[in-house]
Amino acid sequence: MKHFVITLTRQFASNGRPIAQAMSRELGINFYDRDIVEATAARLGLPVREVSDTEDTHSTSFFRSLYPLGTGNLSVQDELFQTQSNIIRDLAQKESCIIVGRCADAVLKDRTDVFNIRVYAPYEYRLGVCTGQLAMDLRTARKMIERVDRSREEYHREYGGCEP
Repeated sequence: MKHFVITLTRQFASNGRPIAQAMSRELGINFYDRDIVEATAARLGLPVREVSDTEDTHSTSFFRSLYPLGTGNLSVQDELFQTQSNIIRDLAQKESCIIVGRCADAVLKDRTDVFNIRVYAPYEYRLGVCTGQLAMDLRTARKMIERVDRSREEYHREYGGCEP
């Protein structure tokens, strides 16, 4: 059987990551999420934490101090996105897998062997995940849901060219 790729985008605290992990086990294929951040850091010679922070906030003082104008003609965020996109394309070419987030649905939009999934959940459920599984107080949970959802939507709009 020809290989395939499943991309999964999700709202914060919707339990999208555990769903992707369960699908990975059930289908017997690899699951990629934070591994892509680690591979990006390795390719760029940066600490994983800095790449992860940049991904969450779309800026980093550390990366900008090393490359104030980006590398070459690319901005800092563009460089990270391009590197992650190359990693995603390499994975899709190499094997059947599940890729969580990172605009993988947009990066792989021209492939016919890709199935895109969007995981969302009611707001109250997501609050419960934050306060239960993530041990946040209610105020922090509300702020986190708003901040992360907004950040992911902006990133997807800017780099994916569409709504997640």
